[in-house]
Amino acid sequence: MDIKIFPDKQALASAAADRAANIIRNSITQRGHARIIAATGASQFEFLEVLTNLPELDWGRVEMFHLDEYIGIPETHPASFCKYLRERLIDKAGVGKYHLLNGTRDPADVIREVSQEFRRAPVDVAFVGVGENGHLAFNDPPADFDSDQPYAVVSLDEACRRQQLNEGWFSSLEHVPKRAISMTIRQILKSREILCIVPDARKAQAVKNCFEGTVSPMAPASALQLHPATIVYLDPLSSSLLSSETRVERV
Repeated sequence: MDIKIFPDKQALASAAADRAANIIRNSITQRGHARIIAATGASQFEFLEVLTNLPELDWGRVEMFHLDEYIGIPETHPASFCKYLRERLIDKAGVGKYHLLNGTRDPADVIREVSQEFRRAPVDVAFVGVGENGHLAFNDPPADFDSDQPYAVVSLDEACRRQQLNEGWFSSLEHVPKRAISMTIRQILKSREILCIVPDARKAQAVKNCFEGTVSPMAPASALQLHPATIVYLDPLSSSLLSSETRVERV
């Protein structure tokens, strides 16, 4: 795992998008297609904006998997991650093939269908973030590090639900769902490369807990320390609590 600190959020987004585009291009050149995992949330806004505007990316040869989705939220809801991905990635870029998690269907059926697609070939790159409570996808602490299934139904803790409220996706905490479908930790770690995009001061404590501490289910994103081809993209605010002894690259 490599940690890189950029001068600001926009520089972070541009660097992560350039790396993502190179991975996608190389995968298409080598195998004729690219398989990606896409995250959502406010932390991904700038990254996806830059990525979808880069030239000479053959999005028609890209297959996208969905990281997580609330159970019980229709795609018409402002907080729907299906809606988010359609608007900010799929429709905008023209992604050729995609597997969205339908939050209004039986979760067991959704998990079974998308998991079958997952097992066809490895994923070239996963785009992920880190929650304020250290979650990776919707794997809140204590996260399950042992499940070998691609997806699982998870319970969302109050810290996670408050983050969604504070980001403006819901009008009250009572409206934030308590369950979601989430990609498992092990499935994320099966990706050939992982780009972890984490801007903003509100993520600083989680960054410190997950990338300075030991690998622990209580800091779910700490599992990324186990992946040799992970790059963590930080800005001065999200990296502000890191010790001077932590190995980082300042770009």
